[in-house]
Amino acid sequence: MAPPRVYEHPEVDEIAIPRVLFALSEPLRLSMVRMLAERGEVDSIELGPDLPRSTLTHHTSLLRETGVALVRADGRKCMIRLRREDLEKRFPGLIDTVLAGYEEAPPAGEDG
Repeated sequence: MAPPRVYEHPEVDEIAIPRVLFALSEPLRLSMVRMLAERGEVDSIELGPDLPRSTLTHHTSLLRETGVALVRADGRKCMIRLRREDLEKRFPGLIDTVLAGYEEAPPAGEDG
């Protein structure tokens, strides 16, 4: 049996605001972060059940590499959760502010 996969994550003090903002600037990833904020830890498949596996992997990897999410292997599953506490330590209020703005934004194509 193969050993469980270990994912690398940046330390809290290595999480950089430009990278976090880049991760949150893409609507699909922002939607994923909102789901993580609402539901806690989920199987990564739940973040994009209709997405090609390569697309889902790209976006979840980017969330992990930028310090926005923690990813861990659980058997054949890839579990992911928001690093809310770490992000709050590093950038107080950022996630709540971004998610509040996301909730208030009109759907694409509509004027506010």
